[in-house]
Amino acid sequence: MFDDFTHEAFRLETLDDYGRSGNADAYRLFLDGQPKPQGYNSDWLDEVRKHVDAGRRMYRVHVVSRPLTPYLRYELGWGYTTNMTSGEEFFILDVTDREHPMPEAPDFWLFDEQVAGVMEYDGEGRFLGSELVEGDQVSGLLAYRDTAMAQAVPFSDWWAKYGE
Repeated sequence: MFDDFTHEAFRLETLDDYGRSGNADAYRLFLDGQPKPQGYNSDWLDEVRKHVDAGRRMYRVHVVSRPLTPYLRYELGWGYTTNMTSGEEFFILDVTDREHPMPEAPDFWLFDEQVAGVMEYDGEGRFLGSELVEGDQVSGLLAYRDTAMAQAVPFSDWWAKYGE
Protein backbone atom coordinates (compact mmCIF):
# COMPACT_ATOMS: atom_id res chain seq x y z
CA MET A 1 0.00 0.00 0.00
CA PHE A 2 2.96 2.32 0.50
CA ASP A 3 3.72 2.07 -3.21
CA ASP A 4 0.23 3.05 -4.34
CA PHE A 5 -1.07 5.87 -2.15
CA THR A 6 -1.29 9.25 -3.83
CA HIS A 7 -2.32 11.76 -1.16
CA GLU A 8 -1.77 10.67 2.44
CA ALA A 9 -0.87 7.83 4.76
CA PHE A 10 -2.07 8.02 8.35
CA ARG A 11 -1.05 5.72 11.21
CA LEU A 12 -2.80 5.30 14.55
CA GLU A 13 -0.61 3.75 17.24
CA THR A 14 -2.32 2.60 20.41
CA LEU A 15 0.16 0.32 22.17
CA ASP A 16 2.73 1.12 24.86
CA ASP A 17 5.18 -1.46 23.55
CA TYR A 18 6.06 -2.65 20.05
CA GLY A 19 9.39 -3.97 21.28
CA ARG A 20 9.08 -7.38 19.66
CA SER A 21 8.34 -5.89 16.25
CA GLY A 22 10.74 -4.04 14.03
CA ASN A 23 14.15 -2.88 15.11
CA ALA A 24 14.79 -5.01 18.23
CA ASP A 25 18.57 -4.52 18.01
CA ALA A 26 18.28 -0.73 18.21
CA TYR A 27 15.84 -1.03 21.09
CA ARG A 28 18.36 -3.15 23.02
CA LEU A 29 21.05 -0.52 22.39
CA PHE A 30 18.71 2.13 23.74
CA LEU A 31 17.96 0.06 26.85
CA ASP A 32 21.70 -0.46 27.38
CA GLY A 33 22.30 3.31 27.29
CA GLN A 34 24.23 3.17 24.03
CA PRO A 35 24.13 6.01 21.48
CA LYS A 36 21.80 5.88 18.52
CA PRO A 37 23.61 4.06 15.68
CA GLN A 38 24.70 5.98 12.61
CA GLY A 39 22.21 5.39 9.82
CA TYR A 40 19.46 4.50 12.30
CA ASN A 41 16.17 3.93 10.46
CA SER A 42 17.68 5.02 7.14
CA ASP A 43 15.46 2.79 4.97
CA TRP A 44 12.31 4.25 6.49
CA LEU A 45 13.70 7.78 6.22
CA ASP A 46 14.31 7.22 2.51
CA GLU A 47 10.77 5.85 2.07
CA VAL A 48 9.17 8.79 3.85
CA ARG A 49 11.34 11.37 2.10
CA LYS A 50 10.38 9.92 -1.29
CA HIS A 51 6.68 10.34 -0.52
CA VAL A 52 6.95 13.74 1.14
CA ASP A 53 9.09 15.09 -1.72
CA ALA A 54 6.35 13.93 -4.12
CA GLY A 55 3.75 15.89 -2.13
CA ARG A 56 2.25 13.00 -0.16
CA ARG A 57 1.62 13.47 3.54
CA MET A 58 2.68 10.86 6.10
CA TYR A 59 1.52 11.40 9.65
CA ARG A 60 0.72 9.56 12.88
CA VAL A 61 -1.03 9.88 16.19
CA HIS A 62 0.20 7.82 19.12
CA VAL A 63 -2.09 7.40 22.11
CA VAL A 64 0.04 7.46 25.26
CA SER A 65 -0.22 7.77 29.00
CA ARG A 66 2.51 8.80 31.39
CA PRO A 67 4.81 7.64 32.75
CA LEU A 68 6.13 6.40 29.45
CA THR A 69 7.19 2.80 29.11
CA PRO A 70 10.83 2.17 28.23
CA TYR A 71 9.68 1.29 24.72
CA LEU A 72 7.83 4.57 24.28
CA ARG A 73 10.86 6.52 25.51
CA TYR A 74 12.82 4.72 22.78
CA GLU A 75 10.21 5.12 20.04
CA LEU A 76 9.60 8.78 20.72
CA GLY A 77 13.16 9.75 21.63
CA TRP A 78 14.95 7.91 18.87
CA GLY A 79 12.27 7.08 16.31
CA TYR A 80 10.03 10.11 16.12
CA THR A 81 12.80 12.67 16.50
CA THR A 82 14.74 10.92 13.72
CA ASN A 83 11.79 10.31 11.40
CA MET A 84 10.72 13.95 11.60
CA THR A 85 13.87 14.86 9.67
CA SER A 86 12.41 13.18 6.58
CA GLY A 87 9.09 15.02 6.79
CA GLU A 88 6.92 12.53 8.68
CA GLU A 89 4.54 14.32 11.06
CA PHE A 90 3.78 13.10 14.59
CA PHE A 91 1.06 13.92 17.08
CA ILE A 92 0.42 12.73 20.62
CA LEU A 93 -2.93 11.98 22.21
CA ASP A 94 -2.06 11.91 25.91
CA VAL A 95 -4.75 10.19 27.98
CA THR A 96 -2.92 10.40 31.30
CA ASP A 97 -5.34 12.79 32.97
CA ARG A 98 -8.44 12.22 30.87
CA GLU A 99 -10.76 9.57 29.57
CA HIS A 100 -9.54 7.77 26.47
CA PRO A 101 -11.85 8.96 23.67
CA MET A 102 -11.58 5.75 21.62
CA PRO A 103 -10.36 2.82 23.73
CA GLU A 104 -11.57 0.25 21.20
CA ALA A 105 -9.58 1.73 18.29
CA PRO A 106 -7.15 -0.68 16.63
CA ASP A 107 -3.72 0.11 15.28
CA PHE A 108 -3.92 0.82 11.58
CA TRP A 109 -2.44 2.48 8.53
CA LEU A 110 -4.98 4.39 6.42
CA PHE A 111 -4.17 5.26 2.82
CA ASP A 112 -5.93 8.03 0.89
CA GLU A 113 -9.01 7.59 3.09
CA GLN A 114 -9.86 4.57 0.93
CA VAL A 115 -8.02 1.49 2.14
CA ALA A 116 -6.47 0.46 5.43
CA GLY A 117 -4.34 -2.18 6.98
CA VAL A 118 -5.67 -2.98 10.45
CA MET A 119 -2.75 -4.31 12.42
CA GLU A 120 -2.79 -7.03 15.05
CA TYR A 121 -0.24 -7.49 17.85
CA ASP A 122 0.08 -9.98 20.66
CA GLY A 123 0.33 -8.92 24.31
CA GLU A 124 4.11 -8.52 24.04
CA GLY A 125 4.08 -6.11 21.08
CA ARG A 126 4.86 -8.75 18.46
CA PHE A 127 3.28 -7.98 15.06
CA LEU A 128 0.99 -10.83 14.02
CA GLY A 129 -0.28 -9.50 10.70
CA SER A 130 -2.75 -7.10 9.18
CA GLU A 131 -6.16 -7.24 7.62
CA LEU A 132 -6.97 -5.24 4.50
CA VAL A 133 -10.09 -3.09 4.96
CA GLU A 134 -11.82 -1.22 2.13
CA GLY A 135 -15.12 0.41 1.23
CA ASP A 136 -17.69 0.92 3.96
CA GLN A 137 -15.42 -0.63 6.59
CA VAL A 138 -13.07 2.35 6.31
CA SER A 139 -15.61 4.84 7.72
CA GLY A 140 -15.00 3.72 11.32
CA LEU A 141 -11.25 4.13 10.86
CA LEU A 142 -11.77 7.60 9.42
CA ALA A 143 -13.75 8.49 12.54
CA TYR A 144 -10.90 7.24 14.74
CA ARG A 145 -8.42 9.31 12.73
CA ASP A 146 -10.59 12.42 12.98
CA THR A 147 -11.08 11.97 16.74
CA ALA A 148 -7.38 11.39 17.28
CA MET A 149 -6.32 14.40 15.22
CA ALA A 150 -8.89 16.67 16.89
CA GLN A 151 -7.60 15.82 20.35
CA ALA A 152 -3.87 15.30 19.74
CA VAL A 153 -1.10 17.86 20.00
CA PRO A 154 1.99 18.16 17.82
CA PHE A 155 4.70 15.81 19.03
CA SER A 156 7.35 18.53 19.32
CA ASP A 157 5.17 20.55 21.71
CA TRP A 158 4.33 17.49 23.81
CA TRP A 159 7.94 16.22 23.84
CA ALA A 160 9.24 19.63 24.98
CA LYS A 161 6.97 19.36 28.01
CA TYR A 162 7.08 15.62 28.80
CA GLY A 163 10.06 14.14 26.95
CA GLU A 164 12.54 12.17 28.98
